[in-house]
Amino acid sequence: MQKQALQNLRGVWLLMRFIAVISSSVATIVSTVLPLYLYFSFSTSQLMILFLLLIFGAFLIHGILTHILNDYVDDLSGTDTYSPAILSGGSRVIQSGFVSQADLWRIGKGLLLLLGITIGVLFISGFYKLGILLAVGVWGAVSYSLPPLQFSYRPFLGEWLSTFPSVLFLGLAGAWLTLDTLPEWVVQNAVINALFCIAWVMVHHIPDREADKKATPLKQTSVVWAADKFGIAYARLPALIYFALTSLCALWLGFDRSWAALGVMLMAGASIYLIIKMNMHDYEQISAYEKIILILAMINAVWLGIFI
Repeated sequence: MQKQALQNLRGVWLLMRFIAVISSSVATIVSTVLPLYLYFSFSTSQLMILFLLLIFGAFLIHGILTHILNDYVDDLSGTDTYSPAILSGGSRVIQSGFVSQADLWRIGKGLLLLLGITIGVLFISGFYKLGILLAVGVWGAVSYSLPPLQFSYRPFLGEWLSTFPSVLFLGLAGAWLTLDTLPEWVVQNAVINALFCIAWVMVHHIPDREADKKATPLKQTSVVWAADKFGIAYARLPALIYFALTSLCALWLGFDRSWAALGVMLMAGASIYLIIKMNMHDYEQISAYEKIILILAMINAVWLGIFI
């Protein structure tokens, strides 16, 4: 029994993919909650409750629901079977034998039902903001992976209609739940962190491009589309475009947040440099550079939180 319990815990650990959750969802939460602690008069206990609530929601939606649905669909289509599985290729809980495809789907459906009921209760009880935030998170997870939408299998739709709004609303959440109005710095931080997120997700998809092309149905990510349209060297194009947009946000920050603008340009610029250097055929190198970009994403989020 003890061995089975440890095995189950290891499976949950793999499923959550903590590095991905921390470098995106947790980072964007910190980017908003940290200024509330540094520059506003909220009590530490109040902010800690808010922070833990948002962290719990992030791991529940991103770490568990999103990854359950993504792993199930990508195993069904076959792309995870062909993936080089370094950083990409899902959590591997199905391929490693921790859970069957059918059982993972049953867990996913049960969690979706529970979250749907929770959203309904929140709206009925008058907790509209929490209901909206939870609904956006569930929308992101469902629309990204499940048919008929399955936006992750269509170029540009997965990042803009699923991932971006989920991370954006998570970035707005801390201030939206505590302040009467949303200051401009909150919107700026949320947009920049969401852009940074979809940019590194494009890097994450590069090693899987051949596996995605073998999937049924074809998983035509923006990376696959760019490589097929312009050649293999352009598999990096979507990530470069999104990091360029992130860099341009420095103009939005302007002189009022000059230190924040400098940080954004440095972090996005360093990411662009790494992407240009990448060998599109060397998956080990791409994954190593992706790890650096994930660290830059976290630094960027904290930096934006300090300099508002």
